[in-house]
Amino acid sequence: MKYEHKSVLLEETVDALNVRPDGIYVDCTAGGGGHSSKILELLSEGTLIAIDKDEDALRACRERLRGANVKFVHSDFKRLNDILDELGIDKVDGIIADLGVSSYQIDNPERGFSYMSADAPLDMRMDGTQSLRASDVVNTYSEAELCKLIHDYGEEKFAKSIARNIVAARRQEPLTTCGQLVDVIEQSVPHCSRKKGSHPAKRTFQALRIEVNNELDGIDGFLRDAVDRLNRNGRLAVITFHSLEDRIVKQCFADFETDCICPPNFPKCVCDHRSKGATLCKKPIEPSALEQQDNPRSQSAKLRVFVRK
Repeated sequence: MKYEHKSVLLEETVDALNVRPDGIYVDCTAGGGGHSSKILELLSEGTLIAIDKDEDALRACRERLRGANVKFVHSDFKRLNDILDELGIDKVDGIIADLGVSSYQIDNPERGFSYMSADAPLDMRMDGTQSLRASDVVNTYSEAELCKLIHDYGEEKFAKSIARNIVAARRQEPLTTCGQLVDVIEQSVPHCSRKKGSHPAKRTFQALRIEVNNELDGIDGFLRDAVDRLNRNGRLAVITFHSLEDRIVKQCFADFETDCICPPNFPKCVCDHRSKGATLCKKPIEPSALEQQDNPRSQSAKLRVFVRK
């Protein structure tokens, strides 16, 4: 399957980076190279570091950006500090992280991300070299563990019913395909409670994907590492696709902006916490109506940008 993916908020994200021709920029989730190629158009003597833990994505990115001044790294963006140390780079001028799942991953049945692909294996690994699959989660986690992750990561109010029915179904036979799991979920969610236009399995599949790829753990640490790696006036741009991720980014950026975090009754500051800069826009940047119409998967995207002082 050919790697195809529409980069969300492409113009807005690259514009927000305020790219310098001789700067150093990091695309932490390079994917097919959409944001990366746009940055490269603005670089002359500068350098781009393209990171992705999906080997298929990185392969497509190499093909697209062949011969350009790019360093390719197969790794998790949460290792940003180690990656820059290994490359001998201290500070950079801009960092992008798109925390969403690519269209290629969703649309490729072999990857097992989509509830629309009945015969697809329950996989959901962004990095094919890791061991944990979605099938391992649904077939080995306890009912309580399944309920918690579906509720917490999927924000699914019928998590208890879904978890109970998953455990009952797997007693008959292991759940190994997306279709098997969708059938269980559809039996667990009352028809009258299904949101118009929203598939009943959407939230559970989101929860499993987050669990398999350990998506939320380490985002705050990555953001702190990233902002400390920025040069003065450097920018960190982060695109999120659901409230769990966006909440982490928003809270971290607010913390980066704050000068002193001592209790208000303290006579003087003892915390040594100092502001690292400011958020570019108080409200997140969202896709235009035209982009949402052209690419429905962009509808939930939010872009937040932090500027280092």
